[in-house]
Amino acid sequence: DALTEQAKEYMELLRGRINRMEGLIEGILSYSRVGRSTHAVEPVDTRAMLDDIIELMAPPAGAEIRIEGEMPALQTERLPLQQVFMNLIGNGLKYAGGEQARITISASDAGAFHEFRVSDNGPGIAPEYHEKIWGIFQTLNARDKVEGTGIGLALVRKIVEQKGGRAWVESEVGKGATFHFLWPRIEENE
Repeated sequence: DALTEQAKEYMELLRGRINRMEGLIEGILSYSRVGRSTHAVEPVDTRAMLDDIIELMAPPAGAEIRIEGEMPALQTERLPLQQVFMNLIGNGLKYAGGEQARITISASDAGAFHEFRVSDNGPGIAPEYHEKIWGIFQTLNARDKVEGTGIGLALVRKIVEQKGGRAWVESEVGKGATFHFLWPRIEENE
């Protein structure tokens, strides 16, 4: 009660910066661990996993996340795949405006891989930024407009490439974005 309004405002700014720093440290740790820690390869029903992820993320009321078509069963490490989907779905929710978000997840056969797609109705990404967004600490929006560390997509690409796949985006400004990634059908125990 003894704090002035300006002091309260400074405390809120400080709290926000501490939370961002905590997120940044956690993101850097996750990024550095990719490929170093391994988990057991197991059968993964991607449809059931996605249902669990969506429930866990608790999208805002009004947001819509659809899973279209058949989702494959894989023989893989569950945690890295889960992390990839959580980052892509989380980005879709964040950039498409929360309760206005419309996210569609789909998959198709790509030979030794499955191609997964996570599409959103966000603002889209200009072609000249299609590669830049995958770099660590890269964001296209000011941090005071959209909260983020700039690590999520770098983490996605690193995980996918560590599995022998590839990650890319197709997007135009004003037309949303579709993030694609290739994930192996069967991963060998190492």
